[in-house]
Amino acid sequence: MEGGGRRVSRGMLPLLAIQALSEYHRLPWKPPVTAGLLVTNTLIYLRPAFLDSLLPSIDQVCFNPHLILKHGDLKRLFLSPLYHVGESHLVYNMMSLLWKGIQLETSMGSAEFASMVVALLGMSQGMTLLLAKSLLFFFDYKRAYYSEYAVGFSGVLFAMKVVLNNSQMENYTNVHGVILPSRYAAWAELILIQMFVPGVSFLGHLGGILAGILYLKLKAGYSGPDPLSTIITSVTGVFKWPLRFVQSLFRRRRISGRGTVGGTVPSLWRCQACTFDNSGWLSVCEMCGTSRSESDLSSRDSDVLSMEELRRRRVERFS
Repeated sequence: MEGGGRRVSRGMLPLLAIQALSEYHRLPWKPPVTAGLLVTNTLIYLRPAFLDSLLPSIDQVCFNPHLILKHGDLKRLFLSPLYHVGESHLVYNMMSLLWKGIQLETSMGSAEFASMVVALLGMSQGMTLLLAKSLLFFFDYKRAYYSEYAVGFSGVLFAMKVVLNNSQMENYTNVHGVILPSRYAAWAELILIQMFVPGVSFLGHLGGILAGILYLKLKAGYSGPDPLSTIITSVTGVFKWPLRFVQSLFRRRRISGRGTVGGTVPSLWRCQACTFDNSGWLSVCEMCGTSRSESDLSSRDSDVLSMEELRRRRVERFS
């Protein structure tokens, strides 16, 4: 997360687009949820004309614990991760999402990955809210509760980093040039970013790490199917049904009197009355109407013939 500020364009979005296209081009399978998250965050930042009137302003969605709890302002709780205050803020987070998302979605599958992202978003925001309220209640620290306004996807990214490090086989990882045990990588990045990047939300990042740890604990203790993943699979299945229906219309289909369209004909049989070669699907001669008998199946034409070959032979017969 990053504190509020004026939006400044630095021409970095084309670099993000080139990097994303390059990564997806080399992949045999293109992770759709990761791509959707990249596009969603970017469109919200750019606010094109067709979305501008529909999207709340960044001031209306900034994460502020006091306003969320006092007014029950859920849009601040759930929409603030999708907003970014500057181009560098957006590009940095989306580059991180590109790298983490591709790895996690490829290993988990799209439905489970989407379920995890939704869970981590809600849990990281909830953790940040709980931390701010706890600091106020136990230590009378008011700034985090009343004065801080933050947006950005980085809280979710810290949670994803915890999950990713847990899934990797390597015991060590590289954190900004420093080799560390994988289980400490997220904590090290939390400290480094806080030291060298001004204006970031420490509680937002910390809430993300705790959300990732909690997610892994809950997942390890629950052996049944992920209910959210099941719902996502069912919903996407409903939307995929029209596409499957359209595709089925173009598949090989039997048509009365003419065999198959665009398919293959298993054999030919020669009419004993007029010696016309008929499709193996037909029981009556197409030329003279004589019924087919068992002895009509031509042994020389017992191999599978394409419709194009059948048409060629008929043309040659009448030429």
